[in-house]
Amino acid sequence: MAQIFPKWSNKITKALLWTTLVTVCSITFVFWYWFSPWNLEVGYEPVQPVPYSHKIHAGMLGMDCRYCHTGVDKSAVAGVPPTQVCMNCHSTIKADSLNLVVVQESWKTNQSIPWVRVHKIPDFAYFDHSAHISVGVGCVSCHGHIEQMTEVRLEKPLSMGWCLECHRNPAPHLRPLDKITDMNFKTDLAWEKVAKAKAATLHPPVESCSGCHR
Repeated sequence: MAQIFPKWSNKITKALLWTTLVTVCSITFVFWYWFSPWNLEVGYEPVQPVPYSHKIHAGMLGMDCRYCHTGVDKSAVAGVPPTQVCMNCHSTIKADSLNLVVVQESWKTNQSIPWVRVHKIPDFAYFDHSAHISVGVGCVSCHGHIEQMTEVRLEKPLSMGWCLECHRNPAPHLRPLDKITDMNFKTDLAWEKVAKAKAATLHPPVESCSGCHR
């Protein structure tokens, strides 16, 4: 009896299997990377109502983060500095600068400056700044080298997976408490030993969902 299908048709099943495998892997990669916070969120840099430069204030002038973000080591939120903080200096320094028009108007009208929030986690997740600062997690670990930014941008994905990476191994992110805001703090072998010992005493939530979802 003559063959109904040509010989090459025997390869169709194998070709379909390979095509399916490649397609599934490609789709998985696309969603894993292209739809991840690393690709969709990191780099977010909104235009602010006032051209405030962290590069000048925190970098060139060396201002401590806590001068403006007064609640960062005391409460769950770092806090957006009120206009009063800006006017502490700029009531006399560069008071005639056009860049300060919005600040001065805010001061006169007692209306808050409409800053655009850059760092925000979902409402169903709980994050406490003071809890992290009090154990020695430096600002640069979450915010990147903000002292080099003219406009603030999102440097880290602030995703659950990213948080858990630190919770599983916090030692590389720990530093002396007096170096919390030092963006250029360099570790050495002596401090690495101290950090590892300190990390062993910490118990950040890893397996317990209620630690961050309350």
